[in-house]
Amino acid sequence: MCMIRIVSVVFMLMLVLLACDTKTQKIKEVEESPEVVFDLEDIQKRGKLKVVTDYNSTNYFVYRGTPMGYQLELLQEFCNSIGLKLEVSVSNNVEENIDDLKKGKIDLIAQNLAVTREKGRVIQFTEPHTYSRQVLVQRNSSKAESDEKDMRFNEVIRNQLDLAGKTIYVQKGSSYVTRLRHLSDEIGDSINIVEIPDYEAEQLIGLVAEGEISYTICDENLAAVNKNYYDNIDIETAISFPQKIAWGVRKSSPDLLHVVNNWLVRFRKTTKYRLIFRKYFKNRRSTHMVDSGYHSLKGGSISIFDDIIKRESQTIDWDWRLIAALIYQESRFIPDIKSWAGATGLMQLMPETAKLFGVKNITSPEENIQGGIKFIKWLDSRLSLRIDDPEERLKFILASYNVGLGHVLDAMRLAEKNDKNPKVWTDNVDYYLLNKSKPIYFNDPVVQFGYCRGEEPYLYVTDILDRFEHYKNLME
Repeated sequence: MCMIRIVSVVFMLMLVLLACDTKTQKIKEVEESPEVVFDLEDIQKRGKLKVVTDYNSTNYFVYRGTPMGYQLELLQEFCNSIGLKLEVSVSNNVEENIDDLKKGKIDLIAQNLAVTREKGRVIQFTEPHTYSRQVLVQRNSSKAESDEKDMRFNEVIRNQLDLAGKTIYVQKGSSYVTRLRHLSDEIGDSINIVEIPDYEAEQLIGLVAEGEISYTICDENLAAVNKNYYDNIDIETAISFPQKIAWGVRKSSPDLLHVVNNWLVRFRKTTKYRLIFRKYFKNRRSTHMVDSGYHSLKGGSISIFDDIIKRESQTIDWDWRLIAALIYQESRFIPDIKSWAGATGLMQLMPETAKLFGVKNITSPEENIQGGIKFIKWLDSRLSLRIDDPEERLKFILASYNVGLGHVLDAMRLAEKNDKNPKVWTDNVDYYLLNKSKPIYFNDPVVQFGYCRGEEPYLYVTDILDRFEHYKNLME
């Protein structure tokens, strides 16, 4: 019997050592995995900054058709300052984001990353864009006392020592995991840490409020915002000192890091930064926004016309979110709006265009959208004779919807005359449409439709496609 016990103990020790060795090896593999070299100069040549952020009620969301968020506005300000376009993708998986960063799929992680030594071994942290403590999110005592069916919530924890033996659910790979491990060492007892992949901190807060889990950890700034949504949660118990909250870049991107750091240091001192921060973290109106049916986080709708847009977009096989992005650009979803030129309704149809496509009541949302869709179909039929690639043709259709087919055909002729590709929009036809307000171009013999203030259709295409990308990120 004694020999059996000794063998069992030795076997268990071997398992523990093997587990430790495996964990050490995994950390070593992450640290030593190859990292692409792609710095600021390469990004500038490409013309856009590729960024990943997370989807929640403060960082990135859509409200009444408008892409919004603390991280989004900071990123837009930064990109504007260095003349880069912004490309945003969404992922709540911190570990995958770091892997994508190292592989060069993205250039920057724009999330609320707490600066830690552990993650500092695999990415470079920028200067902080804010500071925050980590707090325990639990159900409050007044709610707990009235909930006789579930005794797990009868005591609100105020002392970190009382976390011994408790189970806490956190976002996988986040700084919350690291902090809880350190706290477990500090209190000299075990805390059961459950890492949930693909769940953002805000989603876990919702599970606490609904009674699905007992505890989670969250940045105090985000917790305070969610306290406005859930009156049955308690966020008063801090589990960390104030921490630096930053972005992350590759270790092989020192020039990008330098530019971002210089910008952050300057921008955090401005009134504009303070307004952005207050807008998302100190404004109680944000509660009403999230509760709205037109907030992407809860309502899941862009506008009250979504069902019509979805149905009618199928007639031309376009993504309904693209039509919604166009309608937002045209009318901000105001059905009876009328421009100085006489364009009316959601899709801003001119009276003669409405008549041509059978629209009898131009302010009727359904008829107006149907007329606009028919106009798009007509433009597509004309341009498909010249441009085979449907994705490329889409940009020409949008420009034609805004400024008229004649001006776009003029720009195509100018591009061909100047040895550019008349079937490619970016850096080819768009340049000549943009500059068609200059005499050297609108007086050219190949031009048939004369002067055009080309900046409007140029930005029109860019704005709609940018908004479409945000809608695809955030709306099903």
